[in-house]
Amino acid sequence: MQHGATYPSLAGRGIFVTGGATGIGAALVRAFTAQHALVTFVDFQQAEGEDLVAELDGKPTFRCLDVTNTESLQQAITEANERVPLGVLINNAANDMRHAPGDMSVSQWRDSLAINLDAAFFAAQAAAPVMAANGGGSIINFSSINATLGPSNMPGYASAKAGLLGMTKALAKDYGADFVRVNAISPGWVVTQRQLDTWLTPEEEAAWMTQVALPQRLMPEDVANLALFLASNDSHMITGQNFTIDGGRT
Repeated sequence: MQHGATYPSLAGRGIFVTGGATGIGAALVRAFTAQHALVTFVDFQQAEGEDLVAELDGKPTFRCLDVTNTESLQQAITEANERVPLGVLINNAANDMRHAPGDMSVSQWRDSLAINLDAAFFAAQAAAPVMAANGGGSIINFSSINATLGPSNMPGYASAKAGLLGMTKALAKDYGADFVRVNAISPGWVVTQRQLDTWLTPEEEAAWMTQVALPQRLMPEDVANLALFLASNDSHMITGQNFTIDGGRT
């Protein structure tokens, strides 16, 4: 199977990715850099972020920060726009830790919303005005099929990811007049190193394969390919939508 569409409109475009050091985020940074976009990414994992910059010969810009620190996040977006006009924001940062509802503390609930929902809103709040001044742009929010499946022991994560879908619809209306598009991507079980290390056992993967239409691994690069399209001019009339990529699970 051939992959690797080229999007000329992405060349030289300013891209900002949250949670870009590992997993899906790193695949996004690699994919947009390969399109000759000018990528800035943030993550709290400093060593992994610096390794990715080195791998890509220093082409992307990395800043180590916690996306739940709203002031730092919004300042990083402002600074990225000062380096190159911002055209795309990808809200990818997330934490899918499990908590039984009865055991979840107030702080754990709020922490889950802070990283999985709040950070995306405040990033969009900072990015949309500068995108408008630049003539428009694309905001891509990462939700999950768990927003609708509602798996056990993930009440905070599933609630936040469902909230992202509503936020995507609302912001698409709010920002549309300025030609800023807002869409969501809802992946299924993407095979990242974190998932392999933490949740995706051979038994769980075998069960997953019985539930999908395409019985093969969903990889970070597959998700990045969809994000490239939604960031490019080829999708210029698409906004307020949620795109599921899960091999036919839902």
